Amino acid sequence: MLWAAMTWLLALKLAATPVTVGLASLAGRRWGPGVSGWIAGIPLTSGPLAVYLALEQGAAFAAVAAAGILTGLIAVAAFCLVYGRLAVRLPWSLALTAALAAFGAITIVLRSGPFVLPVTAAAVAAAIVLALTLLPRSAGGTARRAAPTWDIPVRMLVATAIVVGLTAIAPLLGARLAGLLAPVPVYAGLMTVFAHRLDGGSSAVEVLRGVLYGAFGFGAFFAGLAATLTVAGIPAAVLVALALGLTTQVTTLWLLSRLAGAAAAAEA
Repeated sequence: MLWAAMTWLLALKLAATPVTVGLASLAGRRWGPGVSGWIAGIPLTSGPLAVYLALEQGAAFAAVAAAGILTGLIAVAAFCLVYGRLAVRLPWSLALTAALAAFGAITIVLRSGPFVLPVTAAAVAAAIVLALTLLPRSAGGTARRAAPTWDIPVRMLVATAIVVGLTAIAPLLGARLAGLLAPVPVYAGLMTVFAHRLDGGSSAVEVLRGVLYGAFGFGAFFAGLAATLTVAGIPAAVLVALALGLTTQVTTLWLLSRLAGAAAAAEA
């Protein structure tokens, strides 16, 4: 049973990760970098990972991990903010290094902090709103270069390798630390770096803006899991979390599209 679950999760990671990155990349070419960032924020691997932990380690362990994942969004917001502020004046390598350092530093601080679900959820929402507020304004009219043919396959390969490696060591880290590291910005980092390299800092900022909008749905999903796993059981908790996450995600997509429409109208 355990071996079958592990095999299923590995297959899911090997399938969902490249598909997510590929779809986000294509969406970025079709609808802009903000939408690609929003897609990158959907928990297609960390969500199933939480379910797997519940099946293997029990609902209590998975609830702690889900709480850690929710808390880790504060570090994701820090990553987005630092990269976004630096992207407009520094090359991608320096911006990425500083953003990852911020993610790591915030994660270390969060590891020893207390967890109270309503307080943590409010802190996560506040961190996302603050990051959105402090991101540089879009310059508009960014010229997009044609991506090379190897662009999307390389994104898919790198993302898959990173996700498989991170989740392989997660059980060794304990529930809370594994949860805190689960939202490490693999998709967001790849989408941002490629946008930065191809189209400049303003395009990278728009990817990060999309990631932050998508983080609301991500957070709602894991807040639902953390709140209901130990009281409602795994199937009911997953259904509640999916309902919360999908509702929030659709709402933020609508807001993101309105924002993009307003920006386009301002340029006209």
